[in-house]
Amino acid sequence: MLVSVAERTFEIGLRKAVGAQRRQILLQFLIESAVLCTLGGVLGLLIAIGLSWLVAATTPLPMTVTAGYVFLALIVSSGIGLLAGIYPAYRASRLDPIIALTKN
Repeated sequence: MLVSVAERTFEIGLRKAVGAQRRQILLQFLIESAVLCTLGGVLGLLIAIGLSWLVAATTPLPMTVTAGYVFLALIVSSGIGLLAGIYPAYRASRLDPIIALTKN
């Protein structure tokens, strides 16, 4: 997310120059971070379901993925995304539009 903010300074500066508030910029990056981590969590769940099916099919061990596990995995992955995105989102919301627009 830090790299995303650094690469998009011109976009952030332009949005701020047009009238976007700090809160809107902050929410944009927090939501982006949470969505990316949630998608990673869904991919991880799909892999875990496939592996548990494979283990259950090839061994006598019972393997199940319950709705509670799915809910927990999605909550944890999106929570990690929010935590990892707080600093970059705060940094993006504090950018000065004039400086951001003049950087190459």
